[in-house]
Amino acid sequence: MSHKSFYLAMFLVLACCFLLPQQASEYPDIILRGALVVDGTGLPGVQRDVALRGDRILTIGVGLKAGPNTEVIDVSGLILAPGFIDLHTHSDEDIILAKTRANLNYLTQGVTTIVTGNCGFGPVDVKEYYGKINKYKAGSNVCHLMPHNALRREVMGNVNRAPTAAEQRRMNELMELGMQQGAWGLSTGLFYVPGSYAALEELTELANIASRYRGIYASHIRDEGEGLFPAVEEALTIGQICKIPVHISHLKSSGRAYWGNAGSLLSRLKQVRQQGQPVTADQYPYSASSTSLQATVIPPKYREGTQQEMVARFHDPLVGQAMREAVRQRIRECKDGSDIRIARYAPKPAWQGKDLATIARQEGRDPLSIVLEIETRGGAQIIHFSMSDEDMRLISREEFVATASDGGAKIPDDSMPHPRNYGTFARKIGRFAIEEKRFSLEQAVRSATGLPADILQLKERGYLKPDYYADLVLFDPDEFRDRSTFDAPHTYSTGVVYLFVNGKKVIDKSKFTGTLAGVALKRQ
Repeated sequence: MSHKSFYLAMFLVLACCFLLPQQASEYPDIILRGALVVDGTGLPGVQRDVALRGDRILTIGVGLKAGPNTEVIDVSGLILAPGFIDLHTHSDEDIILAKTRANLNYLTQGVTTIVTGNCGFGPVDVKEYYGKINKYKAGSNVCHLMPHNALRREVMGNVNRAPTAAEQRRMNELMELGMQQGAWGLSTGLFYVPGSYAALEELTELANIASRYRGIYASHIRDEGEGLFPAVEEALTIGQICKIPVHISHLKSSGRAYWGNAGSLLSRLKQVRQQGQPVTADQYPYSASSTSLQATVIPPKYREGTQQEMVARFHDPLVGQAMREAVRQRIRECKDGSDIRIARYAPKPAWQGKDLATIARQEGRDPLSIVLEIETRGGAQIIHFSMSDEDMRLISREEFVATASDGGAKIPDDSMPHPRNYGTFARKIGRFAIEEKRFSLEQAVRSATGLPADILQLKERGYLKPDYYADLVLFDPDEFRDRSTFDAPHTYSTGVVYLFVNGKKVIDKSKFTGTLAGVALKRQ
C-alpha cells in the first residue's frame, strides 16, 4: 500500500469514529439543569448544571449535553448541595429495623449519611453491624464509631472501678478489631455509666489504637455544666497524648447556673486550634437537650450495676438518704422539675409531653416520688431545657462547629421526642441562614457537608466534585424549613424536592420513592 493510500485509509477510519453516534454509556444518566450550586466549600453558590452517571457525579458545568436516554430535570430556582452528613445520631438499632431503616425523618432534611456509635453507645461488632446494613439496606449511608460504654460494659459490666490488666487487654483487642473492620474512631460518653467510671489511662489506651488507624476521638465529655472546662481539658489531653483529632459532641454550656460560658468555651477551643491541635465540635440548633431521666438527675456514683440495684439504693439505710437528697438537688437546679419534660414513658403515655413539676402537681406528689416511680418501672427519655438561646446562637456561628442532630431514625407514634429528630438541618440552613440571615447559606451548608466530611476524613463525599459520589440534595429555599416543634415533634421538614443517595433518587418531586440506597461506609 502506498503512503497516499495509507493516509487516506486512516483518515476514513478517524472520520467514521467522529461520525458514528456517541455510545449511550458516554452520556450522563441524569442532568440536573440550572440549580444554584453550593458545593460544600463555603464559597459563594453559582448556577450550574450537574451531570450524574451511575453512583457518581460525572461533571459540573453550563449547558451540559444530554444523550438520547438522559433524564434532564429542570431544577432552576432550587439549591443543589452535597447530601448532608450527620456526625452525631443514635440510630444504631433503628437503622436496621424494618419500620425505621428508611430513615425518612432524615431524608426529608436532606441527610444522606449518618454516623452511629455516638456517646459511647452502639454495636461493638462492627463487621456484623455493617453486614446487617448492607443486607437489609438503609435510607442513608452509615459510618460507625467504636462505642466505649458498650465496649466497657461487654468486658466488665457496669462497675465503678478501673479495669484489670486482662480486661484492658480485652477492650484493646475489641477496639483494634473494630477499627480493622472499618470503624471511624473511638466514641466516649463520659457523662454516662459505665464510661464515667473510666480514668484517663483506660481512655488513652483505646484512643491510641484509634489513632494508629487514623480515626478520631469523639466525646460526649464528662460534664457540660459545672465541670465543663475540666471536661474539655480532659478531651484535649487525650488528643495530645494520643496524637488524635478531638471532636466534642453537641457542644454546649448546660444548666441555668452556667449560662453565658459559651464565649469562654469557644475562645479556649480557638486557642488550641491556633496552636495546631486538631479540635472540632458539632451542635444541634436548639436550646434543649434530650437524654434519659436517670442520667439527668441521678449522680453516676449511684448508677452502678443493674437498674434494679440502682433503684434499691433509694431505700438503702446507708446511702438512700444521701441519694434522695442528691436527686432533689438536681431537680431544684432544673427549675424544680419545670425544665424536664417527659418524652417517652411507655407505662404512662399521658405523662409524655408534660414536665416533672406539672406531673407532680397534678398527681399531688413530690417530684422525687415521680422520678422514683419512673425509674422503678424502667426509666424514661426526657427533654431538658438546659441551655440559653444566646449561647446556642453563638456556638452555631463557629466555622469549626458542624451541624448534627443527636437524634435517631423515627416514625410518628404517641411519644413526644425532641424536634431535632425531624428538623435539625432544615432549621440550621432554612430557618437560621436563609430566613433569619444569622450567617450565610454557604457557611450553613458547609457545616453540614464539607466540614463533617473533613472531620471524619470521609473521602469522595461532602463536596460537589466530578467523580465524587452522587449524594445530593436539592431544596427550595423558600420552603426548606423545620416544621417539628416540642408540642408537635413528629412533623417532617419541608422543602427537599430531590434527594440522591449513591446516584439513586430517593426523593423525587418531594415524594419518597421507597428506594433504600444507603450502604455501610468502612474506613479504609
